[in-house]
Amino acid sequence: MRTTLSAAKAEARRLHRAGDHARALRAYEQILAAVPLEYEVRFKIADLLAAAGLVDQAAEVYRTVALHDIRTGHPLPAIVACDCLEKLGRPADDVRQALAATYASGSPQLARFAVRQAPVDPATPVNADLAATDPLDKAAARARARSLDLSAYASYQEQFHPLPFFSELKPDAFLAVMRQLRVQRLGDGEIVLLQGDPGTALYLVASGELRVFTIGESGEREIARLFENTLFGEMALITQQPRSASVAVVDEADVIEVSREALGRVTAQIPAIAQVLDAFARERLIRNLLQTSPLFTPFTKAQQTDLLRKFEGADVDAGTEVIKEGEQGPGLFVVLAGELDVVGRRGGKTEVKLGKLGPGDIFGEMSLVTQQPTSATVRACTRGTLLFLARQYVERLAAAIPEVEAYFEQVAMQRARDNTVKLAPPLGAAPKEPVDVDLSDVLLI
Repeated sequence: MRTTLSAAKAEARRLHRAGDHARALRAYEQILAAVPLEYEVRFKIADLLAAAGLVDQAAEVYRTVALHDIRTGHPLPAIVACDCLEKLGRPADDVRQALAATYASGSPQLARFAVRQAPVDPATPVNADLAATDPLDKAAARARARSLDLSAYASYQEQFHPLPFFSELKPDAFLAVMRQLRVQRLGDGEIVLLQGDPGTALYLVASGELRVFTIGESGEREIARLFENTLFGEMALITQQPRSASVAVVDEADVIEVSREALGRVTAQIPAIAQVLDAFARERLIRNLLQTSPLFTPFTKAQQTDLLRKFEGADVDAGTEVIKEGEQGPGLFVVLAGELDVVGRRGGKTEVKLGKLGPGDIFGEMSLVTQQPTSATVRACTRGTLLFLARQYVERLAAAIPEVEAYFEQVAMQRARDNTVKLAPPLGAAPKEPVDVDLSDVLLI
């Protein structure tokens, strides 16, 4: 029967879910015979062997496929294989050691630019008799032999893309984190994280597909799809803010979870990891800022990187007054993480909340634009991380780039209008001081 790779894999998954192990093994074996570079199918064969109770054969395939995945630039499925091996009661330290040697920080095999084989086109024609069946032992033997045959791969690559987060860690820390992570093997529609929930973990997609969506007044809106090697969920973990979107599985997916508690346990064992986590957090926050803040829109990628080098980073505790009303503005601040309140004083006495600042917001620009003392106090209401650019550099930047100056002026004008309204005396309030009124031109009725 002639079909496509996508359709053949869908039928094999259906047979697997129905518990028809013999026919599912035969289907995957035929797919692999037709498309030997379809690397995910080998893992599926190992899963089926395990589900059929053929532990020794399954463990052999998991270990072979894991080491093969490491050498072909697919380290996350290899991490999943470690979890599968241990659930079968088999050791996986050799696979973890190979992962650390290849993908941990300092590995000579890591490179910013590396070639990885492209996924096989789902529309690739496949000739397979998916309706036929074999006895389980015969189907298992043929599928095992096919999955262990790697002769289609003439050679292996020598350099690999770094793994998100993991490749920031030295080998000992890499191994420590791998022993603390949690592998989730999920089915269609299962929720990985939910909009509004607190951020307690970051995740990596090892295989499969997930969709990112939000639910608002107008209903559900899909905003992205996630695939292998994608990191997600780290922003809520870093900022300790509620999740801004939900993530659900499409068909099936393997997801690796690294929780805050797990990171805490590893950091207690290896204190140096705290510095790596801090650098990782800042890098992710800055990347998010570059993608969302209008301040950086006029610049090329190279110019953005150069500009960021001029900023200084600072962590602030709750209650810290970053800017005080009436003082000379020191420069421009950009919020990376946390929340800050903007407050002013009505009539110089009563404190009035003027607004709240969060990740991506700027402040300090009004004093720079007007050349006047600051008109409000900015106070951290949670622990946060800020970037700061000194006044003299901001002034040179605004003078050189009209779009930046226009952005500062637009923000300052909008805030000035908002502040004027919020600081005005309440309607109906009587003046506290005598008021002189000229009645000479008033018609008395």
